[in-house]
Amino acid sequence: QVQLVESGGGLVQPGGSLRLSCAASEVTFTFYDMGWYRQAPGKQRELVAQMSTGGNTNYADSVKGRFTISRDNAKNTVYLQMNSLKPEDTAVYYCNARDPSSYWGQGTQVTVSS
Repeated sequence: QVQLVESGGGLVQPGGSLRLSCAASEVTFTFYDMGWYRQAPGKQRELVAQMSTGGNTNYADSVKGRFTISRDNAKNTVYLQMNSLKPEDTAVYYCNARDPSSYWGQGTQVTVSS
């Protein structure tokens, strides 16, 4: 069973940037589709970005052109580069691994506020 640990969240002003990281314990990391989800207070968890084992990516319309997902298979790590952040991006961000069983990290808080 893969374990996921997110890091990189924090408080940032509107227009700023953050990079989230998700380190996976599983040595067969390359076999997992990886994704980032987020959940704002009072809202359902939603997909932000995902990357398949083959490198195909998919983004929520609300983050296209601002967020970029990437993975470093040598480091068992997936990243989410977030630029031009908006207050509506405020949420807890979760890392997900799927093979097709689904595994989740504990989440990292991202707050966009002036």
